[in-house]
Amino acid sequence: MFSLHASLFEFYAIWAVLIVAFLGLGYALMLRAQVMRKDKGTAQMQEVWNAIRTGADAYLGRQLKTILPLIFVLTGVLFFSVYVIPPSEEAMQRFSTLTPDMVRLVVGLGRALAFVAGASFSLMVGQFGMRMAVEGNVRVASAARTNFSEALKIAYRSGTITGMLTDGLGLLGGTTIFIIFGIASPDVLLGFGFGGTLLALFMRVGGGIYTKAADVGADLVGKVEKNIPEDDPRNAAVIADLVGDNVGDCAGMAADIFESYEVTIVSGLILGLALVGLTHQLKWIIFPLLVRGIGVLSSIVGTYLVRGKKGNEQQDAFSSINKGFYASAGISIVAFMLLAHFYMNEWRAFFSVAVGIVLAIVIDEITKYFTHTKHAPVKEIAASSKTGSATLILRGLSIGLESSAWQFIVIALTIFAAVMIYWGQPVIYALYGVAMTGIGMLTLTGNNVAMDSFGPIADNANGIGEMAHLDAKARQIMADLDAVGNTTKAITKGVAIGSAVIAAVSLFGSFLTDVTKVQGQMGVLENLRLFATGIRVSEPIVFIGLLIGGAIPCLFSALTINSVARAASLIVEEVRRQFHIPGLMEGKVKPDYKKAVDICTVSAQKELIGLALIAVLSPILIGMSLSVEALGGFLAGVILAGQLLAVFMATAGGAWDNAKKTIEDGLYGGKGSECHKASVVGDTVGDPLKDTAGPALNPMIKVINLVSLLAAPIIIHYKRTDIGVIISIVCAVLIIFGAIIYSKHGGLSFKHKDA
Repeated sequence: MFSLHASLFEFYAIWAVLIVAFLGLGYALMLRAQVMRKDKGTAQMQEVWNAIRTGADAYLGRQLKTILPLIFVLTGVLFFSVYVIPPSEEAMQRFSTLTPDMVRLVVGLGRALAFVAGASFSLMVGQFGMRMAVEGNVRVASAARTNFSEALKIAYRSGTITGMLTDGLGLLGGTTIFIIFGIASPDVLLGFGFGGTLLALFMRVGGGIYTKAADVGADLVGKVEKNIPEDDPRNAAVIADLVGDNVGDCAGMAADIFESYEVTIVSGLILGLALVGLTHQLKWIIFPLLVRGIGVLSSIVGTYLVRGKKGNEQQDAFSSINKGFYASAGISIVAFMLLAHFYMNEWRAFFSVAVGIVLAIVIDEITKYFTHTKHAPVKEIAASSKTGSATLILRGLSIGLESSAWQFIVIALTIFAAVMIYWGQPVIYALYGVAMTGIGMLTLTGNNVAMDSFGPIADNANGIGEMAHLDAKARQIMADLDAVGNTTKAITKGVAIGSAVIAAVSLFGSFLTDVTKVQGQMGVLENLRLFATGIRVSEPIVFIGLLIGGAIPCLFSALTINSVARAASLIVEEVRRQFHIPGLMEGKVKPDYKKAVDICTVSAQKELIGLALIAVLSPILIGMSLSVEALGGFLAGVILAGQLLAVFMATAGGAWDNAKKTIEDGLYGGKGSECHKASVVGDTVGDPLKDTAGPALNPMIKVINLVSLLAAPIIIHYKRTDIGVIISIVCAVLIIFGAIIYSKHGGLSFKHKDA
């Protein structure tokens, strides 16, 4: 199975990890059965819920049709990519009875099928998770009529289903590939990681544009112009807004964290394989899989502990969720200690993974401090509303930038700690330590995704409660859960961003390792290979790559924010038009919700392919036109600028949102006051930052890194003067600029018969 001698423990341990993956999926099915048995409430509640469900299904169906052609093309590209360079030594060793051509065929098929599997799993996590969130929201609203504890439990367990799908499918894919391909699995896992990452990019960008176009448009007309509540049934965009919470925060975030989960395994196994070559011990590539298996088990225990106290009194939902998170963390740390002592026979592997868990906890606390309603930053933003929307926005920008600086310092210290753990060892050990830190950080993926999905489930429940005119006590329960959900969403965005950076840094190490390996196959002297020469910023060509890499996240963010602004403008026009329908404001006539849903759906889909092409083609263009060293500089620039922008936008947006909620709860005049209107403006500015542009940078960073990993070994086989390379460069330039122009100016229009 492994092409190297595996101990009896290692043999059975890998099969045990596979069983744990199915156990995680079984736990998700058990929770689904529990949730589906709960009451769905009144006929009026179910009518609102059915509109949300129909809109979400229509969006996901259209999205699938949009992305399938590109998936089909890339499957073929990944299959033929193995024919450009000789098979790796590990592949030849794993399939020693086959000829080189047959090895190419096996690895090519494996990579292509793994790409399809990664894309399919990412799609399943997003779609099934979102559908369970939709099933959960109406049941939470129904439970809130009688019991706070029950409403909390349903909301969290509905989100946990998505978390366990993420855990189970990610572990299932990685472990199955390792069982089949053994030490040759990194060649195939690149396809698995790329498939998951690309689908996450689609779902993150599309869902983000959809949800924020609806949210911004609904708020600007409903709250600011008409002075009506957030989820007032007279607002034509209210259903689109509730649908958007699911396609953006459930489907998009679940796919986002799933691909981080995949990518850290890919980088861990690639770097672990390099250590296997040095030490001839399989433990370096089996340890990450065992860590992941432990993480699934600890998440099952921790998530099941989340529930409120008996009785119907108001409780602190956040502390209950935290209890489950810290229980999972404690179980994981103890298990990792035992694994390091009895299997790895050294403690450095444990410390590397433990540093990742600590990083996740620290990022949780930093994000909570800057976005939670109980802490100074959000209170300061709310106080700024007394002098208008301009000062409120400035205060939010300041807090977002400060948060980004602190998180960057924490991540830098984490990487430093990972390096120090293997101090005195060859560099490859330190890179492996960074990869283990990323795996440790995502140990509690089940908890993190559950916390994220909890947010939109509570938000939707609150909207259903308002539209169905539930009593004040039930509405207060749902409002409290919604406020906690805002913080949990912000926290998981922080974890997703941090994990993206750690994963990208470990992929950067994999990039150096893979390029060096191919250079060795080409006969390049050892002292001239990339691992020996390094990527020197003092080289002008590398610095150019660094600058262009730093520009890509800025361009990507600009295009996604522009997409939201353009789509939101269409929603504003549509909602204004419908408010002029006779009898609408009096509640005698229902608005046309479907029209706003259609606008958001079409607006989101038209942006997907162009943005994906920019992410896929830009690293190939840099590598072909400059050099593989410049491509390394490009990756560093993408990681640096992407992290700073992503944290800034996510934190500022979350802080503005919760500042608005504190005012809506009665601070500074409450709803309808001038302070409230100022906070709504701040929130609408922050919406596309925290839910579209910022989160979209996570999968973009990893798409670029994985494309670089796939392309670099091919690029170094060709000269820039080859006619085929020149043609490829010209085509890439034309496609990228075409995508930018299309994204900036490809406007949409929706005509009305009465226009």
